[in-house]
Amino acid sequence: MSTPTATHAPTEADTIRFAQTKSWRLRYNEAGSGHPVLLLHGSGPGATGWSNYHLNIPALAERFRVIAWDAPGWGQSDAAPSAEYDHPAAVIELLDELGIEKAALVGNSMGGMVAVAVAARYPDRVSHLITMGSGSFPDVPPLFGPGDGPSEGLKILIEGYRNPTPATMMRLVQIMTFAPEFATEELAAMRAEAASARPDHLENFLEGLPTGGAVSRPVDPAEVRGITAPTMLVHGRDDRVVHHEHSLRLLSMIPDARLVLFNRCGHWAQIEHAAEFNRLVSSFVAES
Repeated sequence: MSTPTATHAPTEADTIRFAQTKSWRLRYNEAGSGHPVLLLHGSGPGATGWSNYHLNIPALAERFRVIAWDAPGWGQSDAAPSAEYDHPAAVIELLDELGIEKAALVGNSMGGMVAVAVAARYPDRVSHLITMGSGSFPDVPPLFGPGDGPSEGLKILIEGYRNPTPATMMRLVQIMTFAPEFATEELAAMRAEAASARPDHLENFLEGLPTGGAVSRPVDPAEVRGITAPTMLVHGRDDRVVHHEHSLRLLSMIPDARLVLFNRCGHWAQIEHAAEFNRLVSSFVAES
């Protein structure tokens, strides 16, 4: 396991691992030691643990055992036919395989919804719940419809699954972020390469859209009200993918929750406000 030092921060190559769980062969990145922090990425084409959290893993690994998975159906993990998506159960299988009794969960977008479901359904396995840009319930406001249909950002995300070119991915990273300097050609190319490498992931995601997409069994309000883990909800005020009203709804329901709303921030708070996000997560996990 690579541990960050003053002269060598963990890189993607340093940290690649694979685990064979009961149901899946999963790829993940791991660095650091201490209390386990599991990072759950979003649903976009080409999303991986490293692409979502490359600005966070080195900093968080200074205090914690950081694990960033590629979910089933993403990255270099096993393909997941749309009817078989059950990411909360896959999280528990990974924790079991790695010998982790309890972890802090950090989830972006889809990963936030997965983290909420794990905290609700497996409370003994979650020490802290942290989300950013997470959805909540289908009606707040609609993610994939009915009503006005998909959000502006989700329309581009879906187009990325159908046409995963660098040009499409550039449009995707532009809409995911508020400030233009974060929509880099390097990040777009990283996403395009990862998406094109696994056409099976793209096809499975598109097939699952009519039945709810990647989160096939989201939590209901009664489950959310039962979450006991200390919770921090992070959202960008300028998120064009998932409106911050979703985090406000979760805030009103989770008993021990706080909300951090970033101004001048899109869907990727962990990238656009990386230093502050890393400080928030580190102090929240260490102190609460």
